[in-house]
Amino acid sequence: MKPSYKIAFLLMTIFTCSVTMLAQPRGGRMQEKKENIEAMKIAFITQKLDLTPEEAQKFWPVYNQYSDKIQELRKKRRQDDKDAKHNLDDLSDKEIEQVIDQDLSNRQKELDLQKEYKVKFKSVLTMKKVAKLYAAEEQFKLVLLEKLKDRKQPPPPSEK
Repeated sequence: MKPSYKIAFLLMTIFTCSVTMLAQPRGGRMQEKKENIEAMKIAFITQKLDLTPEEAQKFWPVYNQYSDKIQELRKKRRQDDKDAKHNLDDLSDKEIEQVIDQDLSNRQKELDLQKEYKVKFKSVLTMKKVAKLYAAEEQFKLVLLEKLKDRKQPPPPSEK
């Protein structure tokens, strides 16, 4: 088996195992679930980008840094949104405007970070692979949402 096929096989095995683990109920193991999702995402992106070992070595530290920063921004935005929704009826129009302005500012920070990292990704990948990265991230979200949706649906009635 060629080395690139071995890597692809290993990544698909990790992805399959992660999907299986995600589908099983965990009962409060949120950190473990997050780690499983992250492993799935890594395997998915690696497979979609078809990274060489050299590209992977340069790409993943940059991507991990980006991912940490974007998650931090999104966490703050979710918390701000949650706080605003709980207090919305108690806020004045001026305060509501401040909440909206803060949300727009948070979204702009996220966009600015994406622009900053597009340049960094371009320094370690071809532009085609940068485009594939963005597509892979969106595809992964859809795959993950589908898995979660399937998990929430009741099983079909068994035939006897």
